[in-house]
Amino acid sequence: MKTCGVMYLTKKGEITEIMSFFDMPFHMALLLCAIMAKAEKPVCQIIGAPAFPLLSKEGDVIIGGAFSIHSKITEPPTNFTETPQPPICSSVNLREFRFAQTMIFAIEEINKSDTLLPNISIGYRIYDNCGSSLTSMRAAMALMNGDELTVGEICSKQSAVHAIIGMSESSATIVLSRTTGPFKIPVISHSATCECLSSRKEFPSFFRTIGSDYYQSRALVKYFGWSWVGAVRSDSDYGNNGMAIFLKAAQEEGICVEYSEKFDRTEPEKLLKVVDVIKRGTAKVVVAFLAHVEMDNLLFQMSLQNITGLQMIGVEAWITANSLLTPTSYSILGGSLGFAVSKASLDGFANYVVGEFWETAFRPECPAIKLNIFGDQNLCNEHQDLLEFKDDNEDVPELRYSSNIYKAIYAVAHAINSFLRCTSPHGCDKDWKIEPWEVVEFLKKVNFTARTGDQVWFDSTGAAAAMYEVVNWQLGPDGDVQFKPVGFYDASLPAGQRFNLRPEIIVWAGGKTQVPLSVCSNSCPPGTRKAPQKGKPICCYDCVACADGEISNLTDSNNCEVCPGEYWSNAERNKCVLKLVEFLLFTEVMGIVLVFFSLFGVFLTVLVAVLFMIKRDTPIVKANNSELSFLLLFSLKLCFLCSLTFIGQPSEWSCMLRHTAFGITFVLCISCVLGKTLVVLMAFRATLPGSNVMKWFGPTQQRLSVLALTLIQVIICVIWLTTAPPFPYKNLQLYKEKIILECSVGSAVGFWAVLGYIGLLAVLCFVLAFLARKLPDNFNEAKFITFSMLIFCAVWITFIPAYVSSPGKFTVAVEIFAILASSFGLLFCIFAPKCYIIILKPELNTKKHLMGKMPSKSL
Repeated sequence: MKTCGVMYLTKKGEITEIMSFFDMPFHMALLLCAIMAKAEKPVCQIIGAPAFPLLSKEGDVIIGGAFSIHSKITEPPTNFTETPQPPICSSVNLREFRFAQTMIFAIEEINKSDTLLPNISIGYRIYDNCGSSLTSMRAAMALMNGDELTVGEICSKQSAVHAIIGMSESSATIVLSRTTGPFKIPVISHSATCECLSSRKEFPSFFRTIGSDYYQSRALVKYFGWSWVGAVRSDSDYGNNGMAIFLKAAQEEGICVEYSEKFDRTEPEKLLKVVDVIKRGTAKVVVAFLAHVEMDNLLFQMSLQNITGLQMIGVEAWITANSLLTPTSYSILGGSLGFAVSKASLDGFANYVVGEFWETAFRPECPAIKLNIFGDQNLCNEHQDLLEFKDDNEDVPELRYSSNIYKAIYAVAHAINSFLRCTSPHGCDKDWKIEPWEVVEFLKKVNFTARTGDQVWFDSTGAAAAMYEVVNWQLGPDGDVQFKPVGFYDASLPAGQRFNLRPEIIVWAGGKTQVPLSVCSNSCPPGTRKAPQKGKPICCYDCVACADGEISNLTDSNNCEVCPGEYWSNAERNKCVLKLVEFLLFTEVMGIVLVFFSLFGVFLTVLVAVLFMIKRDTPIVKANNSELSFLLLFSLKLCFLCSLTFIGQPSEWSCMLRHTAFGITFVLCISCVLGKTLVVLMAFRATLPGSNVMKWFGPTQQRLSVLALTLIQVIICVIWLTTAPPFPYKNLQLYKEKIILECSVGSAVGFWAVLGYIGLLAVLCFVLAFLARKLPDNFNEAKFITFSMLIFCAVWITFIPAYVSSPGKFTVAVEIFAILASSFGLLFCIFAPKCYIIILKPELNTKKHLMGKMPSKSL
């Protein structure tokens, strides 16, 4: 569409006001054009000087091109008194200039073809956008309008071009696509990878022969396992969109980004801030989502501040840019790794660049690019700086984006060929006029194999399949920097086969062969867990040792696992091992001491029994019911021996034996003592006149009483063992780090019934003995029984709280101690005085003395 200039004329025919497209929004300009068309028949013409192409050639079909052949722009001063001069472009970008050469090469190749568009010539109009959005808009308008000053009274006309190739950067491409979109002019970019351009709603006529950076953004974070990275991006659609995808993928992969900074090529102050952030950062890996111009600026500042040793991860925009190869760049970018467009070979292109291009593009009389400049020599001098590269073919072998331009030109040619139904014998029907929107429709359907061997087609978003070469900055044998391929990424392959890398041939930053380590915190070894640091990202953490009973057997564990019930953590906290099983052993010190006193008690009991057996005919033995005395000594021996059943590893039989043996032997023992007490009482009653009580408590009755009392305990034990007997029990609650193997009493009622019965007999015996303690006798056994029962009751009363509160094997030791203490108390209190008289005071062992009314002074 032509730009509609609205002119107001005075009566004298003088122009008083002119409003051009650049002075108002585009939709307002169109609206005013429509209104004025009805009112005053406006004249459509370009206001101001037309923008002429840098390179051009007429043809039946015209393809436009826009490249950043100059990468810097200088705005001329504005004084508001005269028409502003156009911006001044400088700093030739040889790679972008090579893109223009590639476009012309492909067009010339098609024009010479007899099979593709026969007898149809393709022309071109190539503009320099100088890497600026402002000049990108100017180039876009020029591509649509052409360079004719006046069109006439009709304000609509077919676009000057049928398709546009470019631009190289995403932001400039967005400007171009939004401008040409309403007119459905196809735009095919060779390197604009911003995912935002995939929207067919916003960019319905946009195509690209490169994949979206959605794939490389995500692939950058998946392979090397870095958890702490820095990120820098261009403050543009390309950088912001690409970095947004990267940050989202990094979050999904658990990667922390220490900083995410952005700057624009026109913001030197912000660039200095970014460099300072990089310098102060601790991340050793920096993801640089930058256009090559911003990367050049960053590289310059980093070299000034001598920032080296960082592993740079690059994107296709700069990773293979020859313009970054400077004498100092390798010290900073050496070992850089990134995704690059696959290299391709264009047959004949090198010869064309060196010879034919300069012969056809330059006129001998003007050392500038061929322009329609109306003889204006000043414009001829504007591009004088390009002549420096006339014989330069240094970057020709590094054809990456050039192959994308080559495929884009052929895609347009195939689309037009399909529309015109061109055939080799008959050529093309030139009477058919193709519109740009028709080219768009046929571009959606193209599918062919280019001379480079690549299959060319566009998906539903207008993009080609994402295929990248992974390149690594290395020094070659001759000391030159090489972009060495070390792998590839192909989004068209199945998910598990897309990324293929050869890490063994990668040279990392600083010339190292090992993958650099970039972490906020060092890895936590097994036996520890990660504890996040307050106020910092999750990748920053402290290593905290697992608690007792917990382990972590992996590096960088987030949590410690609790060991199962019978297991415990080892000293290193990296393995669960079986807990130590603890019980009272015969071989430990406490076990040995208890065994000694048990056997010593048995020895003393046997010794007393032997002594009584020898002196069985003496009055003191006879007077104290020798039969009950021997039975009592036998039961005491069993009491001492039953304590041994409490030592050693508990088993089902030992648990039942120890409790029942203890209960029965002690009842037998107390029954004998109770019988002796009753004998004393009955003997005193028998001395009273008219008393015949002894005939009711003779030896037979004594035996039956002991048997009956003991039988009751036996019945209690049988019921206990039948219903809920004691059993071995692994106590896991008392100690976390070990298992206490003990005997559970089974039925608590049975256990306390056994103890209660023993206590009942002991209390009864104590009461009776206490009542008989002062009976007139030279040797009254009742007072010794009283002392023995007092000791017995005291021991077992204190036993109960001690038993309940003692932990582990000490519970068993307390029980054994109570058994031994009460047994020794009975033995010493009842038999020690008798043994004293038998051995040391035999003169007192007479019937006369025993029958005396007053106690002997020798006692």
